[in-house]
Amino acid sequence: MTTKQGLARVITEESPFVRSFVGSPRWAWFWLIVRLLVAWQWLEAGWAKLNDPAWVGPQAGTSLTGFLQHALTLASGAHPSVQSWYAWIVQTLVLPGAAGWSYAVAIGEFLVGLGLLFGIFTGLAAFFGGFMNLNYLLAGSVSINPILLIPEIGLALAWRIAGWWGGDRWLLPALDRIRIRR
Repeated sequence: MTTKQGLARVITEESPFVRSFVGSPRWAWFWLIVRLLVAWQWLEAGWAKLNDPAWVGPQAGTSLTGFLQHALTLASGAHPSVQSWYAWIVQTLVLPGAAGWSYAVAIGEFLVGLGLLFGIFTGLAAFFGGFMNLNYLLAGSVSINPILLIPEIGLALAWRIAGWWGGDRWLLPALDRIRIRR
Protein backbone atom coordinates (compact mmCIF):
# COMPACT_ATOMS: atom_id res chain seq x y z
CA MET A 1 0.00 0.00 0.00
CA THR A 2 1.32 3.41 -0.91
CA THR A 3 0.15 6.77 0.31
CA LYS A 4 0.02 10.02 -1.58
CA GLN A 5 -0.96 13.30 0.08
CA GLY A 6 -2.48 11.48 3.04
CA LEU A 7 -4.76 9.24 0.97
CA ALA A 8 -4.25 5.50 0.93
CA ARG A 9 -3.86 4.04 -2.54
CA VAL A 10 -4.28 0.32 -2.91
CA ILE A 11 -2.94 -1.31 -6.04
CA THR A 12 -4.56 -4.62 -6.88
CA GLU A 13 -2.74 -6.64 -9.48
CA GLU A 14 -4.28 -9.30 -11.68
CA SER A 15 -3.52 -12.91 -10.99
CA PRO A 16 -0.63 -14.48 -12.92
CA PHE A 17 -3.09 -16.68 -14.84
CA VAL A 18 -5.25 -13.74 -15.94
CA ARG A 19 -2.15 -11.72 -16.88
CA SER A 20 -0.97 -14.65 -18.99
CA PHE A 21 -4.39 -15.50 -20.46
CA VAL A 22 -5.07 -12.00 -21.79
CA GLY A 23 -1.52 -10.81 -22.34
CA SER A 24 0.90 -13.62 -23.17
CA PRO A 25 1.52 -14.89 -26.72
CA ARG A 26 1.37 -18.40 -25.21
CA TRP A 27 -2.42 -18.08 -25.36
CA ALA A 28 -2.54 -16.57 -28.86
CA TRP A 29 -3.65 -19.91 -30.32
CA PHE A 30 -6.76 -19.87 -28.10
CA TRP A 31 -7.67 -16.31 -29.03
CA LEU A 32 -7.12 -17.12 -32.71
CA ILE A 33 -9.75 -19.86 -32.54
CA VAL A 34 -12.19 -17.61 -30.67
CA ARG A 35 -11.50 -14.75 -33.06
CA LEU A 36 -12.13 -16.85 -36.18
CA LEU A 37 -15.35 -18.35 -34.84
CA VAL A 38 -16.74 -14.92 -33.98
CA ALA A 39 -15.45 -13.44 -37.26
CA TRP A 40 -17.33 -16.06 -39.26
CA GLN A 41 -20.62 -15.13 -37.60
CA TRP A 42 -20.13 -11.42 -38.34
CA LEU A 43 -18.96 -11.99 -41.90
CA GLU A 44 -21.90 -14.24 -42.66
CA ALA A 45 -24.44 -11.80 -41.17
CA GLY A 46 -22.83 -8.74 -42.76
CA TRP A 47 -22.48 -10.34 -46.18
CA ALA A 48 -26.14 -11.40 -46.17
CA LYS A 49 -27.20 -7.84 -45.33
CA LEU A 50 -24.87 -6.28 -47.91
CA ASN A 51 -26.54 -8.42 -50.58
CA ASP A 52 -30.10 -7.76 -49.43
CA PRO A 53 -31.81 -4.72 -51.02
CA ALA A 54 -33.91 -4.32 -47.87
CA TRP A 55 -30.69 -3.50 -45.97
CA VAL A 56 -28.45 -1.91 -48.59
CA GLY A 57 -29.90 -0.62 -51.81
CA PRO A 58 -33.16 0.78 -53.12
CA GLN A 59 -35.24 -0.50 -50.18
CA ALA A 60 -32.63 0.25 -47.50
CA GLY A 61 -34.13 0.53 -44.08
CA THR A 62 -37.14 -1.77 -44.59
CA SER A 63 -35.67 -4.73 -42.72
CA LEU A 64 -34.30 -2.55 -39.94
CA THR A 65 -37.62 -0.73 -39.61
CA GLY A 66 -39.46 -4.04 -39.31
CA PHE A 67 -36.99 -5.28 -36.70
CA LEU A 68 -37.27 -2.08 -34.67
CA GLN A 69 -41.06 -1.86 -34.97
CA HIS A 70 -41.23 -5.35 -33.47
CA ALA A 71 -38.85 -4.22 -30.71
CA LEU A 72 -41.23 -1.37 -29.89
CA THR A 73 -44.08 -3.84 -29.44
CA LEU A 74 -41.96 -5.56 -26.79
CA ALA A 75 -41.63 -2.32 -24.82
CA SER A 76 -45.04 -2.50 -23.19
CA GLY A 77 -46.81 -4.73 -20.73
CA ALA A 78 -46.11 -5.82 -17.18
CA HIS A 79 -42.66 -7.26 -17.92
CA PRO A 80 -41.37 -5.65 -21.13
CA SER A 81 -38.43 -7.24 -22.97
CA VAL A 82 -37.39 -3.81 -24.25
CA GLN A 83 -36.87 -1.05 -21.72
CA SER A 84 -38.69 2.26 -22.19
CA TRP A 85 -35.47 4.28 -22.41
CA TYR A 86 -34.23 2.06 -25.25
CA ALA A 87 -37.61 2.29 -27.00
CA TRP A 88 -37.27 6.08 -26.82
CA ILE A 89 -33.82 5.87 -28.49
CA VAL A 90 -35.25 3.63 -31.21
CA GLN A 91 -38.23 5.92 -31.88
CA THR A 92 -36.38 9.22 -31.63
CA LEU A 93 -32.92 8.56 -33.03
CA VAL A 94 -32.91 5.40 -35.13
CA LEU A 95 -36.26 5.01 -36.90
CA PRO A 96 -36.24 8.50 -38.48
CA GLY A 97 -32.95 7.63 -40.21
CA ALA A 98 -33.54 3.91 -40.71
CA ALA A 99 -32.04 3.85 -44.22
CA GLY A 100 -28.73 5.32 -43.02
CA TRP A 101 -28.66 3.08 -39.96
CA SER A 102 -29.39 0.10 -42.19
CA TYR A 103 -26.22 0.80 -44.18
CA ALA A 104 -24.28 1.34 -40.95
CA VAL A 105 -25.42 -2.01 -39.53
CA ALA A 106 -24.64 -3.98 -42.70
CA ILE A 107 -21.25 -2.37 -43.28
CA GLY A 108 -20.42 -2.43 -39.55
CA GLU A 109 -21.16 -6.15 -39.23
CA PHE A 110 -18.99 -6.93 -42.23
CA LEU A 111 -16.12 -4.70 -41.03
CA VAL A 112 -16.19 -6.29 -37.57
CA GLY A 113 -15.95 -9.67 -39.29
CA LEU A 114 -13.01 -8.55 -41.46
CA GLY A 115 -11.18 -7.01 -38.51
CA LEU A 116 -11.53 -10.21 -36.51
CA LEU A 117 -10.73 -12.48 -39.46
CA PHE A 118 -7.47 -10.72 -40.28
CA GLY A 119 -6.65 -9.77 -36.69
CA ILE A 120 -6.52 -6.06 -37.50
CA PHE A 121 -7.55 -3.73 -34.66
CA THR A 122 -8.90 -6.85 -32.97
CA GLY A 123 -9.78 -5.15 -29.70
CA LEU A 124 -11.76 -2.41 -31.46
CA ALA A 125 -13.49 -4.90 -33.75
CA ALA A 126 -14.48 -7.01 -30.74
CA PHE A 127 -15.66 -3.93 -28.85
CA PHE A 128 -17.88 -2.75 -31.70
CA GLY A 129 -19.14 -6.29 -32.30
CA GLY A 130 -20.07 -6.47 -28.63
CA PHE A 131 -21.72 -3.05 -28.88
CA MET A 132 -23.88 -4.25 -31.77
CA ASN A 133 -24.74 -7.48 -29.91
CA LEU A 134 -25.71 -5.46 -26.85
CA ASN A 135 -28.02 -3.30 -28.96
CA TYR A 136 -29.65 -6.37 -30.50
CA LEU A 137 -30.20 -7.73 -27.00
CA LEU A 138 -31.64 -4.43 -25.81
CA ALA A 139 -34.01 -4.56 -28.78
CA GLY A 140 -35.33 -7.87 -27.48
CA SER A 141 -33.55 -10.19 -29.91
CA VAL A 142 -31.78 -12.96 -28.04
CA SER A 143 -30.73 -15.31 -30.88
CA ILE A 144 -26.93 -15.78 -30.94
CA ASN A 145 -26.21 -12.36 -29.40
CA PRO A 146 -25.36 -13.41 -25.82
CA ILE A 147 -23.27 -16.28 -27.16
CA LEU A 148 -21.20 -13.83 -29.23
CA LEU A 149 -21.07 -11.14 -26.55
CA ILE A 150 -19.13 -13.31 -24.10
CA PRO A 151 -16.17 -14.12 -26.41
CA GLU A 152 -16.19 -10.53 -27.69
CA ILE A 153 -15.63 -9.28 -24.16
CA GLY A 154 -12.73 -11.73 -23.86
CA LEU A 155 -11.27 -10.60 -27.20
CA ALA A 156 -11.53 -6.96 -26.17
CA LEU A 157 -9.78 -7.70 -22.87
CA ALA A 158 -7.09 -9.72 -24.63
CA TRP A 159 -6.56 -7.08 -27.33
CA ARG A 160 -2.77 -7.21 -26.94
CA ILE A 161 -2.56 -10.85 -28.04
CA ALA A 162 -5.92 -11.63 -29.66
CA GLY A 163 -4.47 -10.46 -32.97
CA TRP A 164 -1.01 -11.97 -32.40
CA TRP A 165 -1.61 -14.40 -35.25
CA GLY A 166 -2.90 -11.65 -37.48
CA GLY A 167 -2.20 -8.11 -38.55
CA ASP A 168 -2.05 -6.67 -35.04
CA ARG A 169 1.27 -8.42 -34.42
CA TRP A 170 2.90 -5.93 -36.79
CA LEU A 171 0.34 -3.13 -36.94
CA LEU A 172 0.16 -2.27 -33.22
CA PRO A 173 3.94 -1.98 -32.73
CA ALA A 174 4.16 0.09 -35.94
CA LEU A 175 1.47 2.45 -34.67
CA ASP A 176 3.27 2.71 -31.34
CA ARG A 177 6.48 3.74 -33.13
CA ILE A 178 4.81 6.52 -35.13
CA ARG A 179 2.77 7.82 -32.19
CA ILE A 180 3.52 11.43 -31.34
CA ARG A 181 5.31 11.57 -28.02
CA ARG A 182 5.04 14.56 -25.70
